[in-house]
Amino acid sequence: MKKIFVLSFISVGYFLNAQSLSNSPYATYGIGDVKYDNTIETTSMGGISTAFISDFTSNFNFGNPANNSNFDLTSIKLEATNENNYFKTDYNNTKSTKHSTYLSNISLAFPISSKIKMGLLYQPYSSKSYDIINSETLADGTVYGNRFTGSGTLNTAQLALSYKINSEFAVGARANLYFGSLYDTNEFTTSTAELINGYETKNKIKNLNFTLGTSYQKLNTSTDRKFTLGATATFGNTSDMSTEYLNSTYYYSNGEVKEGQTTIESKTTSSKNLLPLQASFGAGYGSENQWFVSAQLDYKKGETISYFGNTFDFKDSYRVSAGGWYLPNYNNFRSYFSRIVYRYGAFYEKGNLEIAGNNINKFGVSAGVMLPFKTSSITRMSGLEIGVELGKRGTVKDNLINQNFINLRVGFNFADRWFRKSLYN
Repeated sequence: MKKIFVLSFISVGYFLNAQSLSNSPYATYGIGDVKYDNTIETTSMGGISTAFISDFTSNFNFGNPANNSNFDLTSIKLEATNENNYFKTDYNNTKSTKHSTYLSNISLAFPISSKIKMGLLYQPYSSKSYDIINSETLADGTVYGNRFTGSGTLNTAQLALSYKINSEFAVGARANLYFGSLYDTNEFTTSTAELINGYETKNKIKNLNFTLGTSYQKLNTSTDRKFTLGATATFGNTSDMSTEYLNSTYYYSNGEVKEGQTTIESKTTSSKNLLPLQASFGAGYGSENQWFVSAQLDYKKGETISYFGNTFDFKDSYRVSAGGWYLPNYNNFRSYFSRIVYRYGAFYEKGNLEIAGNNINKFGVSAGVMLPFKTSSITRMSGLEIGVELGKRGTVKDNLINQNFINLRVGFNFADRWFRKSLYN
């Protein structure tokens, strides 16, 4: 049984690596459309995780690896996301839609001891999947055409460890491995030209960095009220991103087969600042096994990325999130709805992209539920996870693109005391 489970876990990971994800046209810049966090629990609460310590023993927090003091079961999570993007621009009054469904998260977590907890996670980090054509006809009838295409997915595998110092303080560390290849192509031609001028960029990425986290939680045992603080920092890139750039002319035959290719310029560069310094701070307040609310601030330092043979500067960015959860009464077995965990949240993100003097910002609201299985209990919170996220990104100013999105997420959390030997007297 365990062998079957391990093989299934590996095959699911292979499928995740081969996925093509839908995303925004703004994915043309840098490493693509970065997914903030694909776990349903986090996204349903607006993105809060830094000061979120689950009241239940079945939820492992990868966002801040220090926040796993209550985790005491083996947990397996499988989650999928359905993205629905609606685009609009004032340029030729163009509208477009794009949809995709993909496996967004798989994770395995388990306690090593009463103080040490461990988790493994695998999910997409960013992606490119776009095809944009821009054409213009001059007065003499000459047609100028630009085509932008992109593809590829950058995935992340994470190993997290949590250590409980005492009843109030905990620390944690997470190793983050990023791997994948991202491709961008810009082709230019005219109706009077025999050749196409193509600019191709291939980013091959294998990068490792680390996240350190800490948390403090004070529980008032007389009122069951609790106050939580948390902080994380991500740093220490240890590998290079190699960028291959090619400027050439060619023509197509038999559809998409390049012929007569002549190289104009070719070069390879490397960069260590693919994933720069990131930091997060959060605070939360709640009542044990009843409700919790938290606010969080995330910061990401700007970076410089090679883009079609030139450098592109990303700005410093930040994200403000607020959210929480509510559990009416888990001991009310006459009402199933009283045993459901309800989640809610909102966020605003000042983006790191600035185009034509416009910041490409993002904001949204989210909600979700955890529907417990019939055999689930307050100490074994297993069930079906459902989340929804609605929001907006970008602007129509200066012929830019406004993106509205509705993301639906569904997954399962199977938690129990697995892989442990029973002791008998």
